[in-house]
Amino acid sequence: QVQLVESGGGLVQPGGSLRLSCAASGFTLNYYAIGWFRQAPGKEREGVSCISSSDGSTYYADSVKGRFTISRDNAKNTVYLQMNSLKPEDTAIYYCAAVIRPGVLSKVWGEAPLYDYWGQGTQVTVSS
Repeated sequence: QVQLVESGGGLVQPGGSLRLSCAASGFTLNYYAIGWFRQAPGKEREGVSCISSSDGSTYYADSVKGRFTISRDNAKNTVYLQMNSLKPEDTAIYYCAAVIRPGVLSKVWGEAPLYDYWGQGTQVTVSS
């Protein structure tokens, strides 16, 4: 059974940090590009970051560049999203997703319909 499970969300004060994890079961994560998306209430789902399967290239939304870092541990079949300097506008449900044949990833990584598998999401709330 193919499954992605996110964890690590929670409530944090502005300026704080969280590390999200995306653990895969039923398939080998290192063959897939992995994206992180988020969706705030009343807003569309947006791409946050992505890491390729081939050379480990990473991509970030402008809103999180310099604050978020995506990484992967193939031995643990897990991808991480380290989030620092969190802001209230980062509040959202965060999802990870996997795609095996993304095409030109640098151009399409933020397009949600591209992805084959999705996790159930984890809530991140940034508030004082």
